[in-house]
Amino acid sequence: AIPPAQVRKYFQINHMVAFLGPALRALRARHAHVRLLDIGCGRSYLSLLIAWCAREVWCHPHTIVGVDRKASLVDESKRRAEAAGLADAMQFVVGDAAELAIPDVHGVVALHACDTATCDALAFGIERGVDVIAVAPCCQAELARGWSQLAAAGRTGPFASVWTAPHLRRETGADITDAMRVQLLRAAGYEAEAMEFVPAEHTRKNTLIRAIRTGAPDASALAAYHELRDATGGVGITLA
Repeated sequence: AIPPAQVRKYFQINHMVAFLGPALRALRARHAHVRLLDIGCGRSYLSLLIAWCAREVWCHPHTIVGVDRKASLVDESKRRAEAAGLADAMQFVVGDAAELAIPDVHGVVALHACDTATCDALAFGIERGVDVIAVAPCCQAELARGWSQLAAAGRTGPFASVWTAPHLRRETGADITDAMRVQLLRAAGYEAEAMEFVPAEHTRKNTLIRAIRTGAPDASALAAYHELRDATGGVGITLA
């Protein structure tokens, strides 16, 4: 039995792991011990499920490292891992992933890491050349902030009606940010796509960006990013 308040999270994490199934199977085939990094892990719902599946379903050694900037959340994640009997397969660190010396990371996941924290997860994965990246973005305000500045400066253009409406800035900015992220992943040598991973009744933030490393950068994808950036006002994202 699941408390009603937790049903949505239950569906989110299970659907996300299901979508990752083929990529995780490929990792298990290539690596005797798989190491995954959960950036912005929060209370580690996703990490705990992956660790449990690794032991009880896949029967393959995994280490899942959860990283979060809030010490209180890391402490809670440690407590949960102990309670679930999974502490030996999990590690938790307070800080920024970019500053951590974590060796041999094969995959990066992030479930609803706020704003640019999702881009931090993507940047870490790209810089390390990890095989699999999977992020479900949460609130995204970087483009909206830039567009707000354009509106305040009196700039005009095809997207001016979006820039001047706070709600539209946020909603449109979120979708365009994800489109930009996909193109930048492709430009960095990943096969990337954005998809709905869970019905909207479980969360409005139901986009999953899944990327598999090919090692073949796509120059046309970088050009597509620049075209999208210029068409929407010339405000890009830091991930670029």
